[in-house]
Amino acid sequence: VRIKIFSPRHILNACLLFVVLCDRHSTMAEAGKDDSARKTLTWVGLFLGELRDGLTMINMQSAFLIASKHYTEKQAGALFFVFGISQFLFQTPAGYIMDYSDKKVHLLAFAAIATTTLTVITAMTAEENGANLGWMIFIKFLQGAVTALIPCGLNSITQGIVGTVGMTQQVSRNEMMNHLGTAIIVFTGSFIAYNQYPDIGTLFIVSPISCIGVVYFLSRIKPDDIDHDAARGLVIESKPTDVAQSGGVDSQGGLNQPAAVNKTTPSFNFGFSAPTKDDSSATASQEALRADTPLQVMRDPILLTFTLICFLFHAANGCILPLVMQSLALEGGRSGILLSGFCIIVAQTFMVGTAKICGEKSALYGRKILFLIGFFSVPLRCLILTGLLYLRDLNGSSLFLQIVILSTQVLDGIGAGAFGTMYILVTSDISGGTGRFSLTLGITTAAMSIGGTVSGYLGEALAEDLGYREAFIILGILALVPALLYLFCMPETLPTQYTPGANVQKVTTNVEEEKERLLSSKNNSHQV
Repeated sequence: VRIKIFSPRHILNACLLFVVLCDRHSTMAEAGKDDSARKTLTWVGLFLGELRDGLTMINMQSAFLIASKHYTEKQAGALFFVFGISQFLFQTPAGYIMDYSDKKVHLLAFAAIATTTLTVITAMTAEENGANLGWMIFIKFLQGAVTALIPCGLNSITQGIVGTVGMTQQVSRNEMMNHLGTAIIVFTGSFIAYNQYPDIGTLFIVSPISCIGVVYFLSRIKPDDIDHDAARGLVIESKPTDVAQSGGVDSQGGLNQPAAVNKTTPSFNFGFSAPTKDDSSATASQEALRADTPLQVMRDPILLTFTLICFLFHAANGCILPLVMQSLALEGGRSGILLSGFCIIVAQTFMVGTAKICGEKSALYGRKILFLIGFFSVPLRCLILTGLLYLRDLNGSSLFLQIVILSTQVLDGIGAGAFGTMYILVTSDISGGTGRFSLTLGITTAAMSIGGTVSGYLGEALAEDLGYREAFIILGILALVPALLYLFCMPETLPTQYTPGANVQKVTTNVEEEKERLLSSKNNSHQV
């Protein structure tokens, strides 16, 4: 029986209508202000959902290769491993490049086109039983390298448009649209695969459709919309052309200063030499602004601690979703493909709500408490899954029990949803004033990539050698480590001047004093 009550076209139209309504609500809240760049970012985030870290397409590619091309689990796992290692190797250099370049929009568009092309090549050139496995490994290595540009690209553009102070709400909005886009893509792809099973290669038509949307909306971002010093975290506020001419507080909680002419040439400075003074239009404070060296960034103990936490979180959490998908797909065939798709859909749907809550509440309650809720949801999820699998082993499988197992993906939506939003905000907090936001984000994202790669092998090995129930017990214990590290070793990173309860007049009048303090601190560190 084939489900044809709702077509993917109807579902996509309904989801886009939802986004339009949300966007209209945002416009009403920001009446009288030109917010075109922020609106465009929202649409970029929606279509970038399937492409942003490559993992959604990698999971769908694995299902395709195993179901349609008869790859073994080890062959598919080898491709996943190569993809993860490639991301790890190129993530930090990608952030370094984004800090240097004023062509961030072009680089992000290139990454979207390249990873889409490689996904289509995978579907078109894969041979039965992994006959051309070497070629496929090469394709996955290239795909991991180009997707490394996407996280730092999107977030550096975002920070260049809204500034550090405006990141909380805009990152939340970006993440909401990322997750919604992923849910739409997976939902559409799952139904295509369900109807075309076992020849499910046509599901990858969703990838070029997403890419077209990304490139179109990126082309609508004007060069003057991005302040490249703000994008790097060198200055606190962005000064795009739509910022008000007089001081005040904007609708995103940012502190508006008198408008300045954007510098559209690379503002990169290695930090080893004194700042140049040949720019006659620069003020004395602007001349003093310079980026920290990469070595200075990597010596920050808070960044090192947070990087370790990112690695440990993904080492424990990265393989839980594939294991849940596999445990639901044990029935095999068409229903297994559909249930596996719904695992992602349920999680991504709740990630939308989680990202919204993080954006609204992190400035009010701080980053730490919301991050901890996400961290501790993972061991709770593993505990529940262990109990459910025990009941299934004891009483046999049933549709009700399968649905209950599927419902644990709600906790994945809470944990991964909180992490996806908060790690960007915490990284932005840590890198504020360094001029190395993209480099810092590349470091933390690289830790996530290698953690997810280790997790993929670790989870599958535990499930094969010990069983799924024992694997969830061990992974739950491992997930407690980053949660406890964050609880006891990480400080609250939210700057006090960003909280909505702060005295606006006091913050506005003390902005220059805060800048001078930061500049003085940076100059002292360079002298040392």
